[in-house]
Amino acid sequence: MMKKLLLLASFIVLFGCNKNENNINCNFLFNAGVNLTVNLNLPQFNQLLFPGNAVRVEGQGNDGIILYRLNSSTLFAWDGADPNHVLSACSALTIESDGVSATCGCEDGNTYFLATGTFSGDNPPPCTLKPYRVEDIGNNTFFVSN
Repeated sequence: MMKKLLLLASFIVLFGCNKNENNINCNFLFNAGVNLTVNLNLPQFNQLLFPGNAVRVEGQGNDGIILYRLNSSTLFAWDGADPNHVLSACSALTIESDGVSATCGCEDGNTYFLATGTFSGDNPPPCTLKPYRVEDIGNNTFFVSN
């Protein structure tokens, strides 16, 4: 009886453990403290009153934060650094003129959709944009944190 229990416990431990799905290539960005209040009535954020627009905010996250207004009720916040590169001068993301994507300045020119944080193009790298939490605190004001 003891052998059966030991065998059963061994199977539970052996097959009950999940594989760690974290991709080791997605560890270039650190968990930077983010604490930002965004008032869309202020001139620097005024573009975000309209869906499809994006604004970059320096001094937060790994290399700034990119805010993107999806629709009248949804605002996204992404880290401003390419998650598929070690932090460097070229890994900073630049908002494209279309306002819906951002591209890094490195040789591969990774481009990401700001509505989803996913790679734009063929052969996607393993990491998507790093998201931050956005809370609507009312009166066209949002709180961004991690």
